[in-house]
Amino acid sequence: MTAHAGPDKQPWYLALARLKAAGQPFVLATQVTSLGSTPREPGAKMVITPDSLHDTLGGGTFEWQLIASARERLAQGQAGMSLEAFPLGGRSGQCCGGFVNVLLETDLGSMTRLALFGAGHVGRAIAELAAPLEWRIDWFDSRDAAFEGTGAHACVHQHRLNDPSEAVAGLAPHSHALVLTHDHGEDYALVAALLERDDLASIGLIGSRSKWASFRGRLERAGVAASRIDRVRCPIGDSGGNKTPHAVALAALAELLPLAHPRRDTTKRDDTSRGVDSATLKRLMP
Repeated sequence: MTAHAGPDKQPWYLALARLKAAGQPFVLATQVTSLGSTPREPGAKMVITPDSLHDTLGGGTFEWQLIASARERLAQGQAGMSLEAFPLGGRSGQCCGGFVNVLLETDLGSMTRLALFGAGHVGRAIAELAAPLEWRIDWFDSRDAAFEGTGAHACVHQHRLNDPSEAVAGLAPHSHALVLTHDHGEDYALVAALLERDDLASIGLIGSRSKWASFRGRLERAGVAASRIDRVRCPIGDSGGNKTPHAVALAALAELLPLAHPRRDTTKRDDTSRGVDSATLKRLMP
């Protein structure tokens, strides 16, 4: 059977490249073995996302069972590889009666989204340093030709900043925001808009302590609750007095990394969770 593209007419390899670049979740399904009569040959592939399909492993009940299994893994957040066995005459009820093994490789995509406001020297350094992290970066600037010479990164999506409130309203939930535009008025408008969102992961603002004191006073006079204002980190990072753009960008990312990827506490052991309490452990010890 000849492979065909999914609803958007994109073959699996193009879909795979696009999804990887955008940090979006998908499952790559590869037929690794076959026995008897089967719709496709070993090596055939398809890409499955929560709402789209690209290429095919033959269609029919077998493929729909495969799609359901892949989407269940995506829904449950089960990254990694698994091997699915399909006796086509038994499990799938298909008349060809062969046997297929399919490798499912689940990629949950980038779980970190960064909204970067400002394409000045520090903004450019942050975008350059963060690109290899495979975060989804939405980068905004209000100036004409602000992004000239910044280079192309698949995970970085550039936007013209026309209205701060509109840009902030369009951010994905759980985004991390860094505000470092060329204009203090624009910075303030962005921070005020960001504080209206309850679903953002973190908010950082570049600037001195005096700048933040001024902003804080304005926010308080505008009636913004102290608990909301306290969500803002300003200044961002600690570059040890080195104010070069690269140093500030490094410090900002070093501060952001543990927020984007919180470390699990592995120092505590819960022995009771293994069904053995502390008294039993003492008895078992020599």
